[in-house]
Amino acid sequence: MNADTKAMELALEEARRAAARDEVPIGAVLVHVATGEIAAANGNRTLELNDPTAHAEILVIRQVCNEENAQRIPEYDLYVTLEPCAMCAAAISFARLRRVVFGALDPKGGGVMHGGKFYEQPTCHHRPDALHLDTPAAGQILKDYFKTKR
Repeated sequence: MNADTKAMELALEEARRAAARDEVPIGAVLVHVATGEIAAANGNRTLELNDPTAHAEILVIRQVCNEENAQRIPEYDLYVTLEPCAMCAAAISFARLRRVVFGALDPKGGGVMHGGKFYEQPTCHHRPDALHLDTPAAGQILKDYFKTKR
């Protein structure tokens, strides 16, 4: 198992934990580029925190920025189970993350390869490398979750 796959597996664990809390099952981890260490891991907590911005990506970025006492953390890569929305794509850019890797595409709400394609906009000042690492389990956990809601 390569480093990308391993990190995505950890993000999937966070997505499962989010589902167990009855949150939309999206998980994210931030990995330090030089050491390969997991610096932060979390899942969506919008309901728990009564905060529409408490997406998994935002939570891990906030945690590491706070720990590093910095607003920009270019020495980290983000792994997230679903293509980031426009809000999260912007946060990733503003944090100057080196790379974002996501496990499932989001044609309806994605902001990287779909929708506004944030990183392709002329107003985007930092464009991280973006990679879709096709992870069927990432899409399946969302399908299973939403089946229970319908």
